[in-house]
Amino acid sequence: MGKAENIETVRKISSGEVGLLDLWAEDGVWIIPGLATYRGKREIAEKLIDPVTELMASMGRVEVTNIIADGDFVVVEQQAKDRITKTGKPYNNTYCMVYKVVDGKIKQVTEYCDTALAKSVFS
Repeated sequence: MGKAENIETVRKISSGEVGLLDLWAEDGVWIIPGLATYRGKREIAEKLIDPVTELMASMGRVEVTNIIADGDFVVVEQQAKDRITKTGKPYNNTYCMVYKVVDGKIKQVTEYCDTALAKSVFS
């Protein structure tokens, strides 16, 4: 797949047009440096997505501010808006997501974010 198709795949996920894991490879990997690495679509859902969703009163939205791509890699700069935990804490993190897209599926993402904010909100 070309750069334009890879950008479109990531744009669909980032905008919420498709479910977060709908375009993931079964053996995809999600890396959050300083926090954890999740391997496989099932582990990503069970150990990352589901637990975070359970803690949130509102997932809010994500505003994409920049997308660049080179080959299989797509880099997205984005900001969460209006995210509130069930304890009332705001969780509006800033992210730089580095995706590897293979055959129209997300094979890997490395999520760079404010891990200190994540730890303070979710600990």
